[in-house]
Amino acid sequence: MQPLTSHHQLPPFPDNVKNAPLVSVSFEALEKGDEGASAAFFQACKDLGFFYLDLFGSELGEKIVEEAEKLNKIQQEFFKLPNEVKDVYGRPHLHPFYAYRFNELAIKDENGVPLRGESYNLRKDDILGNCERLACHPMILEQQELFTSYTKHCRAAVDCLLEHLNKHLKLPTGTLADMHRINERSGDHVRLVQAPPYPFDAAQAQRAEHTDFGSITILFNWLGGLQIRVPDTNEWVYVRPIPGSCVVNLGDAMVKFTAGLLRSNIHRVVPPVGEQAGETRNSLVFFSRPEDSVVLQRLEGGLIDAQPVVESTEPEMTAHEWIMAKGTGQLPGVYTKKGFEWRENDKRWRQASSSTTVA
Repeated sequence: MQPLTSHHQLPPFPDNVKNAPLVSVSFEALEKGDEGASAAFFQACKDLGFFYLDLFGSELGEKIVEEAEKLNKIQQEFFKLPNEVKDVYGRPHLHPFYAYRFNELAIKDENGVPLRGESYNLRKDDILGNCERLACHPMILEQQELFTSYTKHCRAAVDCLLEHLNKHLKLPTGTLADMHRINERSGDHVRLVQAPPYPFDAAQAQRAEHTDFGSITILFNWLGGLQIRVPDTNEWVYVRPIPGSCVVNLGDAMVKFTAGLLRSNIHRVVPPVGEQAGETRNSLVFFSRPEDSVVLQRLEGGLIDAQPVVESTEPEMTAHEWIMAKGTGQLPGVYTKKGFEWRENDKRWRQASSSTTVA
């Protein structure tokens, strides 16, 4: 029997908005090595870098769905805690990236206190005991078994996807897997996310545009709000949440490894629309990233060797250096296979452009 999701408890996603053209790939079929599903998966990774991964029908997939529902309830309880309690586990004093973080919104609660958009990054290495653990709230520690299980199950799903990518790229066996070993230190982490209802703000939405800076992202949404930018038209379209499916997308590392053959697409999160607009929005994200010591550079072999060689002025960085620079705002702009797309609304872009002399 398929696990029950909580989507039906929320207002429906509106039918009058344009949906993102995501294909749906059966995880059960990928596990079984189905060639048709594998081909559709690889094409999606090249075309859009986003797709639905249908987890129903797979024992592992349905466990991930069940655990995601449990973690969604836990994060809702965590975010109800007083701000001063959550701030104890925040950045930058706890950690510049793997910590509780928030941004104050222009709207306020009944006491005049600004409402927050909030997230909490919990690194895989803390959860699995690969390092000395950062301090975290007892509510998280009490759910250690669940966080451990969810992390291992998401990583097993990622490993399956990496195996299919490795095969299609015609790389030596184990090339991608050897850069994503679960017991080695990496930027993998679970992210809890919550945002209260707030009005759409064009400038804020533009500031939120980004690409993920790892390898593969597994995302659960219960409400709308996620948008992707269609590459051919630059149009922003909504990603409809699908019960039993997660949204999977590739990150910058896969672009760098494949010399732009695979796509890390620009996306953002805006307030839900329609009947969902008045609801608090939660997301649950698992980010998989290369091991900390892996240098983010073009791989050799297979289809990658046929890609054009482009000279780059970007500094060579390890996965850890890239994550910390991107995650703490030290690398401005949005990264694509062309390099960085500088954003005119980014003050760092203005500083860079004002210091450049045009002949």
